[in-house]
Amino acid sequence: MKLIVGLGNPGRKYKDTRHNVGFMVIDELAKRHGWGLNKKKFQGHFAYELLGTDKVILLEPQTYMNLSGDSVKPLVDFYEIAPEDIVVVYDDLDLPTGKVRLRQNGGHGGHNGIRSMIDQLGTKNFNRVRIGIDRPKEGLTVTDHVLGRFTKSERQLIDQSILHAAQACEAFITEDFQTVMNKYN
Repeated sequence: MKLIVGLGNPGRKYKDTRHNVGFMVIDELAKRHGWGLNKKKFQGHFAYELLGTDKVILLEPQTYMNLSGDSVKPLVDFYEIAPEDIVVVYDDLDLPTGKVRLRQNGGHGGHNGIRSMIDQLGTKNFNRVRIGIDRPKEGLTVTDHVLGRFTKSERQLIDQSILHAAQACEAFITEDFQTVMNKYN
């Protein structure tokens, strides 16, 4: 079984903000396969489906970004999912807008959603798909930047990165993450 988690903040207020690119990838995957995130448990919205013979869970935590681990941990425990079978998709300030980088493990890099997951899961050893949102322009706080919407030119880059990240996540369902990294980095 594979778990694909998209990080973001719930509600209309945060829809299409930079901090919600993880949700955007999950929405793209659900749309591609005709899946609904119609299960509401573990403080999240999720789909539990089969892709061929592979079991897949798509999860959008509804805990707000900084408490993402509070949703992921009980789901992981209930379904007995190993850390290496998890991939988390999220925004990254340290990458240029639209750049996609895959990584097998590591620290939180200042990202509070990842920090929460590491704290709750008790490990750094889960896979990541990071989508660049760039640093804020001068005069803008990090909070205002991540909770802001993309410009028209940024949106074109982000739309492409969402498709690329979704393809990488689909590959992860049937391939080991090292192979996926080699293909999609």
